[in-house]
Amino acid sequence: SFRSAYRPTVRDIDYRVLLRFPQKVRNMGTTDFLPVKPRHQWEWHSCHQHYHSMDAFSHYDLLDINTGLKVAEGHKASFCLEDTGCDPGFHRRYACTAHTQGLSPGCHDTYAANIDCQWIDITDVPPGNYILKVTVNPDFLVPESDFSNNVVRCEVIYTGVYIQTRNCVLTGM
Repeated sequence: SFRSAYRPTVRDIDYRVLLRFPQKVRNMGTTDFLPVKPRHQWEWHSCHQHYHSMDAFSHYDLLDINTGLKVAEGHKASFCLEDTGCDPGFHRRYACTAHTQGLSPGCHDTYAANIDCQWIDITDVPPGNYILKVTVNPDFLVPESDFSNNVVRCEVIYTGVYIQTRNCVLTGM
């Protein structure tokens, strides 16, 4: 079971092994990708020093490479949408503030690997070969012209000490 963190014997001082990774989300569409929640429902996160406008923006699954079964999971608990950078010819219009969150066409939002709440607990996962599956807008709450480009799968080799990730590709659901 990949839920040992919730056993009654686990203490706050116990160590957990976390798979941490960056995430870059690009708006490949023709219109703005905007938060579902109205502005008055956005939540201030003091540790991040900005408002979060979306819940469960991304799901993270670690799958057994042979069976496809889920061995661990995580999710981006909340998200602040902003134009971190844009392709040539496009301009940043959204920032991580209380008034202007969104993702412009031709722009991307990047979350670094050290951001809290963006990881998978792999404490109970044995060394082996896996697939990391990242799904953006998993519940289809934000309308899009094309949902077929919302999943990335990467090969993961876990030695028990370090992880190597390779061959990341956009896939269907």
